[in-house]
Amino acid sequence: MILYLHGFRSSPRSFKARVVQERMTAAGRANDLICPQLPASPKAAMELALLLAERHAPGNLAIVGSSLGGFYATWLAERLGVPAVLLNPAVDPCASLDKHVGLTTGWHSNEPFEFRREYVDELAALRVERITRPERYFLIAATGDEVLNYRDMVAHYPGARQHVIEGSDHAISEFPQYVDEVLAFCQPDWTRATQTGMAG
Repeated sequence: MILYLHGFRSSPRSFKARVVQERMTAAGRANDLICPQLPASPKAAMELALLLAERHAPGNLAIVGSSLGGFYATWLAERLGVPAVLLNPAVDPCASLDKHVGLTTGWHSNEPFEFRREYVDELAALRVERITRPERYFLIAATGDEVLNYRDMVAHYPGARQHVIEGSDHAISEFPQYVDEVLAFCQPDWTRATQTGMAG
């Protein structure tokens, strides 16, 4: 089972989330993906994620997190002892999101989206200062990320499997090139299962 966590102001309709959904559907594994709409509150978001994750963790769960979702994925991976793939993850989002306090809208809808001042404190409570088992993590970071500094990502996950993309952008526009690598990390039988499916 894979739990996909989207980024700030994003949704299950984000580009990378849809790529994962489409690839897993094509492989006959649509039911192995959980991709919830996360609440604006980090505390509420993690309560929801834990509720969805705990029935599968630790033996049958991996997490994929993008941007702020990568920050969340790191906290969950440490708490639940599960593998996590981090796609241009936010390492310390408190400072950058402090300036977004107030009312805005999501990227994929016109629904009002409020990021409250207390949410910054909720983020601070979720920060993982140092990962405990590097082999649990797979980082994909783009040097051309226009939102976050890839060097912070690389430094925060020492010893982890890392794929640094030269150029690209925050959205990882060429993500379809990497989705099988991501899914193979999450599900060790991915390559064999998809090859079998294609042969059939």
